[in-house]
Amino acid sequence: MQYDNNATRTRRNILVRIARLFMEGRLETSADRIPLEMRPKNGSSYRCCIYKDRVIIKHRIMAALGFGVEEEVDELETLASYSRKSMRRENAAQGESLLLMDEACSACVKSKYFITNACRGCMARPCTLNCPKKAIVIGDKGQALIDSSKCVNCGICMKVCPYHAIIRIPVPCEEACPTGAIIKDGEGRAQIDFDKCIYCGKCMRECPFGAIVERSQMIDVLKAIKNGKKVVAIVAPASAAQFVAQYDQVTSALRALGFTCVVEVAKGAVTTAKLEAEELRERLEEGAPFMTTSCCPSYVLAVEKHVPGLMKFVSHTPSPMHFTAKVVKRDNPDAVVVFIGPCVAKRKEAQKDASVDYVLTSEELASMLAAAGLDVAEFDADTAIDHADPDGRRFPIIGGVTDAVIAQTKHPEDIKGVVLDGLNRKSLKLLKIYATKGMQGNFLEAMACEGGCVNGPCTTESVAPARNRIMKMAPKTILSTVSS
Repeated sequence: MQYDNNATRTRRNILVRIARLFMEGRLETSADRIPLEMRPKNGSSYRCCIYKDRVIIKHRIMAALGFGVEEEVDELETLASYSRKSMRRENAAQGESLLLMDEACSACVKSKYFITNACRGCMARPCTLNCPKKAIVIGDKGQALIDSSKCVNCGICMKVCPYHAIIRIPVPCEEACPTGAIIKDGEGRAQIDFDKCIYCGKCMRECPFGAIVERSQMIDVLKAIKNGKKVVAIVAPASAAQFVAQYDQVTSALRALGFTCVVEVAKGAVTTAKLEAEELRERLEEGAPFMTTSCCPSYVLAVEKHVPGLMKFVSHTPSPMHFTAKVVKRDNPDAVVVFIGPCVAKRKEAQKDASVDYVLTSEELASMLAAAGLDVAEFDADTAIDHADPDGRRFPIIGGVTDAVIAQTKHPEDIKGVVLDGLNRKSLKLLKIYATKGMQGNFLEAMACEGGCVNGPCTTESVAPARNRIMKMAPKTILSTVSS
């Protein structure tokens, strides 16, 4: 689904409103008015009525304040109460980073094939002849019908129909999930099986009802800034590429927002590339057939949970976020370190990393800037920023990690890179083949998001413009790799 739609606009609208109320000191007194303002009495609604819309907006606000929607044991508890709790808590909002709102879920029917009125009841009837389960019958009016008790959803009928009269009705969140982590409860509503979930965020991005949201840490970051703490933003290149501006203008805007200083995560990416190049050389010398990257947390979780046989081939080198945050903490032990990127899984990774205090998404950053009335394009370039190496800045586009690792080795001809561009059910099967039978190359770059981090679930820009900005930040021809 396109990154720009009414579901994402609603999510961003709420984030902007909450950030603005916080900055104006009116969060506790005005939070309860947000649902009423967004769905006024005589206005239109997306569901049965404005009152259900308001309840769902309330739950979205709870998530934006850092609370899980399942924590609302008393429906009469006000948003003012939740705002007060968020203002008083001392530590980051805890719990699962992805939340599914029951009220917002439309309880989509199981994915199935359906014969439309375009069916002409033709004499050829390839749908009936080619159905392996004889699930297609001819009705009284000569049109084909599908017996759902026999249908196995193979899709052959749709492929052979000359009128394209047969369509497939999907369930978007289930279709997007590469690991089968979306399940149904007794009432048909979606639930997340966190034993299978890899926090890629694809379900959140694809749900047309916006029923899946994140547990935000935006209020915690805003409080740290307001309280005068030394708050350091470590910014992923993919997030900087979300703005129609130069990287140095983005860092200037962050300083105006209240961050003490800004550090490029691309600096940590160079360290990751250097250590992965060394690790690859050591592994190959020891006889290992190949090694895979480790910088994408969703990919690593996918291997841990679904392809454990491949785990021994995953690099032990930490991610760029870790190395960048570690250096900041070493030089500034009292600093509050905030990672900013377009990734849901980074929240999960940060929970295990003592050097990272909070995680903001690109959407949250854009919302904070909008709430403060700051236009990134109007800022002068930040002269205090210590620029990272171009190889590190290219990490968020597919092939960029391989590029950086090759640049860090003395014998680039020895590296035969293979790129896994996005995780889905097909690519997971491919990973299982790699685990048992090996692969053509000796270095696998795996990214959960097609195109790389610039296509993360929390981006505010489409892939092509973001990728072009990355290439302007780090001009160099991407080395060719084998695409899986």
